[in-house]
Amino acid sequence: MDSRSTADGVRPRVLIADDERIIADTLGMILNQNGFEAATVYGGQKAVEAARVFHPDVFLADVVMPGMSGIEAAIQIADIVPGCRVVLLSGQAATADLLRDARVRGHEFEILLKPVHPTKLLDRLRLAS
Repeated sequence: MDSRSTADGVRPRVLIADDERIIADTLGMILNQNGFEAATVYGGQKAVEAARVFHPDVFLADVVMPGMSGIEAAIQIADIVPGCRVVLLSGQAATADLLRDARVRGHEFEILLKPVHPTKLLDRLRLAS
């Protein structure tokens, strides 16, 4: 079996959204090299648009982005792709309030604090897919 595929040969699809292009592109490269099919976008609204076509198994997003936050994008993507797992990345204190607001609206999302080591991220995503 190829180390990049699952037992059934299907690579879990991960949609990555981060307004910092270098972070999004680096995460995409790491995931594509480690058994996932990753696509990157650079904002929340772009993530929602991409989810309609890409149908991710996992949505990996920065929380704080200009325009639409990662949490708002995750809520919309959950409607578009039911069952899509959400893993959020944040290095900002404002995240707690945004997560609480999402929880009140019936959404529970995982969060990893930036900077996250690639090994930790891969372990978390393997559990998520």
